[in-house]
Amino acid sequence: MAYPDLYRLSVHAVLLDDRERPLFVKTTYGAKDWTLPGGAVDIGETVHEALIRECREELGREIRIRYLSGVYFHDAHQSHAFVFRCEFADEKSIELSAEHSEWSYREVDQLKGSHRAKIEDCRSYSGQTVSRKF
Repeated sequence: MAYPDLYRLSVHAVLLDDRERPLFVKTTYGAKDWTLPGGAVDIGETVHEALIRECREELGREIRIRYLSGVYFHDAHQSHAFVFRCEFADEKSIELSAEHSEWSYREVDQLKGSHRAKIEDCRSYSGQTVSRKF
């Protein structure tokens, strides 16, 4: 079996507050968009290891992974994104990395496109991981 020369994987955490609003971070690079915490899987990492590392780097917090809610193919980036429902494993304050300028919990009905679909899939998780294309 042959593998393509370029294949991208990313991981993202859905961290909900007590009102079921997901945590988003605003990037300081690229389009400076709001996104879920997470990032690229490094060579030699599992998706779980990558997500724990990314949240530690981006938020300065430890997380517990509860479940994989969805795997999403993004045609624009030729990548797969693994989305996990997580919770904070510590009581520390969020300390953003230099890659992010702000964080906030967002109302789901104000989200658009793939972000909204990923959050809705995660919040309605029934024990079966969803797979979609965007």
